[in-house]
Amino acid sequence: MIVINVKENESIDRALKRFKKKFERTGVLRELRARTFYEKPSIKRRTVKLKAAYRQYMRDQENN
Repeated sequence: MIVINVKENESIDRALKRFKKKFERTGVLRELRARTFYEKPSIKRRTVKLKAAYRQYMRDQENN
C-alpha cells in the first residue's frame, strides 16, 4: 500500500504528484496490463530480445 504524508502547508496538487510518481515506480499498471492477456514464454523472450536489440541499435546510432 502506498502511503503519502501530506506536509503542513503543502498543496493537494503537489501531494497528488508525489503519489502518482510513487505509484508509477511500483509498476502496478504495467503488471496489470501484462496480465490482461496470456503471452507464451517463448514470445515473451522474443519480445525482450527485440527490445534489447532496438535499444542497442539506438545507442549505436547516437554514438555515430
